[in-house]
Amino acid sequence: MTAHRSPTAVAAQAGPARSILQLRLGDPRVAPLLAGLLEEYTARYGDRYGGASHELTRFPAEEFAPPHGTLLIVREAGESVAGGAFRRFDARTAEFKRIWTHAAHRRRGLARAVLAALESEAIRRGYARVYLTTGPRQPEAVALYLTAGYTPLFDLHADPETIGHLAFEKHLGVG
Repeated sequence: MTAHRSPTAVAAQAGPARSILQLRLGDPRVAPLLAGLLEEYTARYGDRYGGASHELTRFPAEEFAPPHGTLLIVREAGESVAGGAFRRFDARTAEFKRIWTHAAHRRRGLARAVLAALESEAIRRGYARVYLTTGPRQPEAVALYLTAGYTPLFDLHADPETIGHLAFEKHLGVG
């Protein structure tokens, strides 16, 4: 299967060694994202929320494919180092899922690049709002979403463990 590059994704490239590809869930270049998420979720949550494998398989692959969804992978030097996806939440809202950066490549702005590319692609697809959740044991994700302009739909002062999934939204400023 060949990669599908949207004009937005191509514009989001940063340097000759980095590319952002729009792929299908079954593409082998997506496997590092899924393996990394499985490892991360298992380490942080164990069997909570039905286990990591449940989280990764609870939505059919076609929900992350055009025309209503997408899956993006950041590739550097032939490796998948970050990625993310969205699916249709409702007619005006994209739900972001699977945002991940390989542990060896964190703190380099890759998650921000993934968010920006996903937002651009959501706008291109006609979505006006983003909805997403993260787990209570992912404070770095909470910080990312807050600094990227997402509004928490929960009490920031409450114990995240008592809330469970931490929901955020962002209005994309389109009709």
